[in-house]
Amino acid sequence: MPATDSESRIPSRRRVLALGAVTAGAVVSIRPALAQTVGSVMNCEIPIPDPGRAGRYIASDGSVVPARTKGAFPPSPRAFKGEEVKRTLANGSNLPGTDSDRSRAYVKYIRRLQRGQGGFTCFASLQMPRG
Repeated sequence: MPATDSESRIPSRRRVLALGAVTAGAVVSIRPALAQTVGSVMNCEIPIPDPGRAGRYIASDGSVVPARTKGAFPPSPRAFKGEEVKRTLANGSNLPGTDSDRSRAYVKYIRRLQRGQGGFTCFASLQMPRG
């Protein structure tokens, strides 16, 4: 007796088990990839200022100004890791090696980053919720 349309659309037990095995394999392979992504986000770097404006100073409002502008801060001697920036944004601590005024100016600079600037992708990644 031939199968009716509704019977042919119901997957067999074997088919369901096979799909479950494939899905479980996908979950197992996705989790390490997500962990690696989180790790790379925490190790990404944000230079202050970005390489295109190297040598310029950072004003207290986070804008980039000519070198030696009165009241502005020299560029950071090193880029900050995503983990350092995330911690500073979360709890208001200072970026490593900075005092509170310089850290505040650097954080304002980071918040003003736009697409195409060095460090933007890292900062944008820090803003994405992790599930």
